[in-house]
Amino acid sequence: MQVVHTARPVVPRDRLLRLPDVEAATGCKKSTIYKLMKEGKFPSCVRITARMAAWSESAVLAWVQARIAGEVQS
Repeated sequence: MQVVHTARPVVPRDRLLRLPDVEAATGCKKSTIYKLMKEGKFPSCVRITARMAAWSESAVLAWVQARIAGEVQS
């Protein structure tokens, strides 16, 4: 008897970060984060509810790494 296992597709795991966590990860304050978002220089937030926003952890960390590497123009 042969047992066949169907492999589930691998879904990349990501977390949603709230503003205090984004501020801690980037070193930027709320006003700067929203200014950079408006200019298209920071990842957009995801609306969870009408009054709640969060950011993809992977997108925020990629932005931080790009800053460290000097790939982002001021």
